[in-house]
Amino acid sequence: MTAEDIQTHDKPTPLGCDPADLAWVESTVKQAGTSFAAGMRILPPMRRYGMYAIYAFCRVVDDIADGSAPMPERKAALEAWHTRIAALYEGEAQDPLERVLLATIRFFSLRQVDFDAVIDGMIMDAENTIVAPDEKTLDLYCDRVASAVGRLSVRIFGDSSDEADKVALHLGRALQLTNILRDIAEDAARDRLYLPSDLLNRFNVPLDPVKALSAPGLEDVARILAARAQDHFRKAFATMRNCQPKAMLPARIMGASYEAILVALRKRGWANNVLLARPQTSTATKLLWLAASYLP
Repeated sequence: MTAEDIQTHDKPTPLGCDPADLAWVESTVKQAGTSFAAGMRILPPMRRYGMYAIYAFCRVVDDIADGSAPMPERKAALEAWHTRIAALYEGEAQDPLERVLLATIRFFSLRQVDFDAVIDGMIMDAENTIVAPDEKTLDLYCDRVASAVGRLSVRIFGDSSDEADKVALHLGRALQLTNILRDIAEDAARDRLYLPSDLLNRFNVPLDPVKALSAPGLEDVARILAARAQDHFRKAFATMRNCQPKAMLPARIMGASYEAILVALRKRGWANNVLLARPQTSTATKLLWLAASYLP
């Protein structure tokens, strides 16, 4: 082993993790093919790899929930993740993801209940095909699959206050409702319909995912839900003013990016002939991630 090898080996690494483990979580993020990896470059290495670990965890459990295995097998695999998370809080880690998660949990004081909430949200998707849930179930789903991820994220960003949790609550719901409104047609192709039954019944929209696409009342349902999402964006941005400004930067950027998608959706509408068309957002929105890297 050369002196250079020893120096490289002894060099401190983010979260004190083995470089191979860090490379594994980073590779998992990049293989997902999203802009997440590029967006997280605005964070210092410690926080960046913490977010990579959270993303990789979410990717793994989401892939289980959306997989082709029989439902009992998917549920069992997700339940096993409850056990794996509990083991992390006992200091036990067996693979690269678990080892980086363990370091992230310890360094940023992440809460077990938030990991469990994410897993429970995936179980909701795997155990039953979600079709026209009631309002309470929809809100619980949004909290588990989005706001819980936000509660983990704000701590990694640098703010563990109650106000930061409120940001996670509102921003998570805003992002998830935007996803739901964007993916109505795609979800219908998987026999899923995340729009609330209360609104569907109010505007005489069938509770069948495919039939709902051509119902005249779908536009009214979507616009009401879009207004709710917009209100959550407003509350999230207002609450950010009570938090650590630097810690809120990634959340603010993500919120601005998704709010632009919501604005484009509202402009496009939800008529049957445009449901499959992805809304177009401005170049300025796409540049937000780049611009943020130059902010203090």
